[in-house]
Amino acid sequence: MNTFKASIKSGIKYAAAAVLGLVCLAQSVSADTLSDIRQRKKIVIAIDLGSPPFGMTDDKLQPYGSDVSAAKMLAKDLGVEMEIIQVTGPNRVPFLLTNKADIVIASFSITPERAKVINFSVPYSASESVVGAERSMQIKSLADLAGKRVGVVRGNLQDTLLTPIVPKGTILVRYDDDSTNAAALLSGQVDAIGTAKELVTTTARKNPGRNIETKFSVKVVPHGIGVRKEDTALLAWINSWVVTNMKNGNLAKSYEAAAGAPLPDLSQYLPK
Repeated sequence: MNTFKASIKSGIKYAAAAVLGLVCLAQSVSADTLSDIRQRKKIVIAIDLGSPPFGMTDDKLQPYGSDVSAAKMLAKDLGVEMEIIQVTGPNRVPFLLTNKADIVIASFSITPERAKVINFSVPYSASESVVGAERSMQIKSLADLAGKRVGVVRGNLQDTLLTPIVPKGTILVRYDDDSTNAAALLSGQVDAIGTAKELVTTTARKNPGRNIETKFSVKVVPHGIGVRKEDTALLAWINSWVVTNMKNGNLAKSYEAAAGAPLPDLSQYLPK
């Protein structure tokens, strides 16, 4: 079993324990973030609002997207108000570790590297990492990236996935967020981008004259809610909440409403 699958299965076992009663056990701790959230009646959630369809802003600068919907549901079920703090791919972990946010719901792909410093909930969402470009660009596989400029978000999942596997001669150009990465493709600064399939679809829809399309898939990776290692009670509550809302279909509905496509099957990650 590779380290990625091992980390996911470890999370599943933790979730199962949560469903069976870990919530009560963890809440015996006298001081924890879950108690603090309930006492202040507000949860601070870090969301990437430059990563459609997971997080975006409308013409009135109001946040929306599948992650925003999930965050609203979570806060409502916890019985508290929600405050959004905006993050980008590279600063999701630092904002969590420096207590600027209680949790992170930001198309946060579960990776072994990140799992070393934070905990992830049971997967509540997922994205397919792809390479996207204009239809006229002759790209069908990794080999075709040789000699091409490919944009990625610095330190993000696609950067991690593509860096060790792109062919010699590929130039990876790193940007700070998904919006800038997509803009680089539209302006011709790069020949292609490594990003989530959902972002390619959104970019194509907003720019119909550019004929942006997915060229090939790199990997499908589940998303988890990020929580600090010491916040065991909070993680237990979130795991139980995710399992409930995956089984009743609420999270799948919010994803499909934002993405315009069904949520990838995550049943293998749920406790039996």
